[in-house]
Amino acid sequence: MPWHGFPRWCAALGLMLVVAYFGHQVALQAGLMRLREAAAHRLDMLATGLEADLSRFDYLPALLEVTPVVPDLLESPADHQLRDAANRYLGGVSATAGAEMLFVLDAAGTSLAASDWQEAGTTIGQDLSFRPYVIDAVQQGRGRFYGVGITSRRPGYYLSYALRRGNLLRGVVAVKVSIEDAERAWRNLPGDVMLIDERGVVILSTRGDLKYRPVAPLQDSQRAEVQRSRPYGEATLEPLDWVALKAPANEVHQVVLDGRLHLASTRLLQHTPWRLVVLDDLAPVQAMARYAAVTASLAMAVLVLVGVTLWQRQRAMRHKLASQAALQAAHDSLESTVAARTAELRAAQADLIHASKLAALGQMSAGMVHELNQPLTAMRTLSESAGILLDQDRPEEVRGNLRRIAGLVDRLARLTSQLKTFAHKSDAPVAAVALARCIADAQALVGSELQARDIVVEVDVQPPGLSLLADEATMGSLLINLFRNAIDAMQGAPQRMLSIRARASGGRVSLTVCDSGPGIRADILARLFEPFVTSKPAGAGLGLGLVISAQLVRGAGGSLQAANRAEGGACFTVDLPGGIPKE
Repeated sequence: MPWHGFPRWCAALGLMLVVAYFGHQVALQAGLMRLREAAAHRLDMLATGLEADLSRFDYLPALLEVTPVVPDLLESPADHQLRDAANRYLGGVSATAGAEMLFVLDAAGTSLAASDWQEAGTTIGQDLSFRPYVIDAVQQGRGRFYGVGITSRRPGYYLSYALRRGNLLRGVVAVKVSIEDAERAWRNLPGDVMLIDERGVVILSTRGDLKYRPVAPLQDSQRAEVQRSRPYGEATLEPLDWVALKAPANEVHQVVLDGRLHLASTRLLQHTPWRLVVLDDLAPVQAMARYAAVTASLAMAVLVLVGVTLWQRQRAMRHKLASQAALQAAHDSLESTVAARTAELRAAQADLIHASKLAALGQMSAGMVHELNQPLTAMRTLSESAGILLDQDRPEEVRGNLRRIAGLVDRLARLTSQLKTFAHKSDAPVAAVALARCIADAQALVGSELQARDIVVEVDVQPPGLSLLADEATMGSLLINLFRNAIDAMQGAPQRMLSIRARASGGRVSLTVCDSGPGIRADILARLFEPFVTSKPAGAGLGLGLVISAQLVRGAGGSLQAANRAEGGACFTVDLPGGIPKE
């Protein structure tokens, strides 16, 4: 590279870097915006559901104040009959309301009756005066608290209500609500979800390794209060590897959790000091931004190269004009010879093109007749069946036939594009298609012929969810071709059995279609996949079905083979990419 062109290349490189930077930023901000909008929608849904779960039992403790059995028990706590009646009443109310537990405490904080009175870990007789929800109810009339049960060891949300007569505290009624179902429902949503309490400790999470861990180390006063009230059971409260890149008070900020960058979207819940946090991994967004930067820089590089090419072309044009005068003499002497040879080449080319067009037209016409015959026959069968079903007042089955006819019309519309696969390999992406459904659809289209010939069909697809990486229309055409060939082959057979078997191995699927007919003649078997080779009588087949089927299978990345079975009959084996879809 000449030194005088070095500054230009540096300028071009700098321009590509600038374009890459702006492409990266635009893609990054667009990805972050999509994540923020999706996270805001999830937070609205999750917060609304959780707040509804937490508040739907607010009325329950106060309702028990007007129930005679509860005040009577507080007046006579030693009465065993009253305790038994209260236990049974609390059990019935708890089961009806859907609460995990409902219990009554005396003024000193000791449990007198509970809905779990028959269970081994019942709270009856336990001194719960140290629990925050009891303290808050005594001091403020109501209490709310999330923590692990002292006896049950199960976490829950506690609501408490003080029962008073004038200024005299008679006792406390408390209800325990399980919100573990909400946590399980969160796992069906994208991203990770956490519920963080007032101490910064994760109390609910879709990730088990985050639960009962603070986002920052607890202060000494907080640890002392946790030691006293024991809200987290025996958890070690090991801090998370959590670094907030912005103030946690922001509704949307970025955090580093376990060394990975996440977008944290936060929502404060009503009536509680808790925060609901949705974490979205930013790695895919960053990767998309990098791809956008690379694409932008490559596009700019292409533009630079186009500019250089145009500049070099102009230079070449100037050199060409400069040397044109010197070449004019040689050009004049060769002009007549070139003209004669050009005329001869054009004539030969025209003849070759004409012959190729005739050959292609004949092959395409034969293939089109063969391919159109199947869906047209099926459409006629389905339409006649629809008329019979309509006379029998079976509209749902008529609609089913009409939907199948519509599918066949779509297939006819796609036949021209499918015939291209006979000469060209398609680069269009394919998706996984359920093999069992393809077999069932093809079997339905030839069902009348199977029934008319009294043919028994056995289908064995293992596992049932087996799928193929192939076009659904291609598979339909392939299966119908193989089924019809088998039906024709078994026309005079004493036993008529059509066996379809599929197995998966190493990312491939092996599909076999076997009949109980006389098999394939040896002289035809060697040339079976050549055009116009058939054992059918004149007019019954064109000898193109297996040729097109083999081409369709090769276009899908597979192979089609035929062989005779030792017990009699022919067997066609199709090998295609596919397997068991991952869930």
